Formats: sequence, C-alpha cells, structure tokens
Amino acid sequence: MPVDIPAAVIGNTRLTPEYNVLSLAAPGVAEHAAPGQFVMVKTAPGLDPLLRRPFSIFEILRDASGAPVGISLLNKRVGVGTSLLYDARDGDRIDCLGPLGKPFEPVDPPAEAWMVAGGVGLAPFATLAQALAARGTSMTLFYGGRSAADLFHESFFTGLGATLVITTDDGSRGERGRVTRPLERALAARAATLPVTMYACGPTPMMRAVADLAATHARPTFVSLEPVMGCGMGGCYSCVVRVTRPGGTHFVRSCIEGPVFDAASVVWDALKGGHH
Repeated sequence: MPVDIPAAVIGNTRLTPEYNVLSLAAPGVAEHAAPGQFVMVKTAPGLDPLLRRPFSIFEILRDASGAPVGISLLNKRVGVGTSLLYDARDGDRIDCLGPLGKPFEPVDPPAEAWMVAGGVGLAPFATLAQALAARGTSMTLFYGGRSAADLFHESFFTGLGATLVITTDDGSRGERGRVTRPLERALAARAATLPVTMYACGPTPMMRAVADLAATHARPTFVSLEPVMGCGMGGCYSCVVRVTRPGGTHFVRSCIEGPVFDAASVVWDALKGGHH
C-alpha cells in the first residue's frame, strides 16, 4: 500500500538552470518502490498549486548499510510547481504519496533490455537499470535530448554496465537527430532470433515511434505514460488512456493500470498531452 508522508528535503542538486535532482527522506516509499513506479508530490502547502504532480521515482537512496532511506526525483522547471521543487532547500517538507502504479518487469538473460529515453523520460530507467544489472541482463540505453545540456547521469548507467547510444537535436553530443534513428538501425541489424525487450519513456511522439518500430520488428515493448493526474489513485479519472483489450478498446486509468503499458495495447491516436 502507498504511504503519504511529509518528506524532508535532504538534498537538491541543480544540474542546469532548468533541471535538478531533488532527494527526499521517504523510507516508507523507498522500501516498497519498484522500477517505473511514481509518486504524487504536493509541491507547496496551501492552494497554489492546488493539485499534486506525478513524478517517476528516479533513484532509491540507501544508507551505508544498504537500507532504503529515501528517493530522488528528476525535475525540470517549467511552471509554478516544478519551480518550487527546483528552489527547495534542505529541511523543507514536501508531501509525497507513493509508491504508485504498475512497474516495469525487468527481463532476465539471455534476453537483452533496450531502454529508450527522451529528456526527463530518463527518470524511470535508473531503478530499472539497477534491477537489470542485478539480474546480469545486458542493456543498452538509447538516450536523446535537445542538446548536450539536456543529458544527465550517463556515468550512472555506464557504471551498471549499460551501453549508451546518444543523440541530440542540435548535434552537440552524439548523433544529430532523433533517438529513434539509431534504434531503428539497431533493430534492423539484430537477428529476429535474438531476444530483445524494449522500454520507452519520453515525449508521446517518441514513444509512438518506438511502438511502431517494435511492431515492425516484433519486439515486446513497454512504455511509461504519465498524462495529467489529479490524484494518482484512480479517484478523479483525469488520467484515462485508451487501450486495446479483448472485445474492443477501453478507457483505463493510467495511475492504476499504468503508468507502464504494453506499447502494442495503447491507442496512440487517442493519446494527448506530454510527459513529465
């Protein structure tokens, strides 16, 4: 069951004028969190902002003995709530509800795991990469951003044994262009008999492109969707996603039946909004 706690800020690493990693003392959340789950965060007391915001759990923080003591969030400052998180100071209290949602299922060898991240879509992959490394699963991270300034924590993933494939829109780091281009080449070069499971998180057009490639190459693929959420527990129906199920298509609540979905089940034409 999720817990709702006033988590103390225990660290705030400002990566750029837009991005930061916020660390929260939340052992009750960290203890039960699985890769791909999220928390609902009240960025300030009072009514402004009124609603909580969903954030993928970025890292599980542990003490010297390895016991989970908290979580971190990868934040991009784009509005009032995310600006408050960017400016948070040690000792501030932030209401945090979680862990919530359906997690990723890490694959075991001999399958390989290919993660595809765009921008802050990197957030759910830190915990997934740790779970894959613990299983000895070979993994590749296809990581795209607008520029080199939008890419973070690369050494974290290489330290776990991941192969990195980097792209930027402006060519300032790695290959110039969309992250799906090297992914498409890699899929075309990969023998169909060699098992690969893909995981994607980022802007909706990117995830849809990954889903199309997965269908073309018959690769199991899971996407992390985070539409606008008001409560995170299925009560407000603000986060419905249309999916294909036996008998037709249905609307489901992504905070309960997601945020992780089989990419082949998502009705992409009906999906709106961005991803935080």
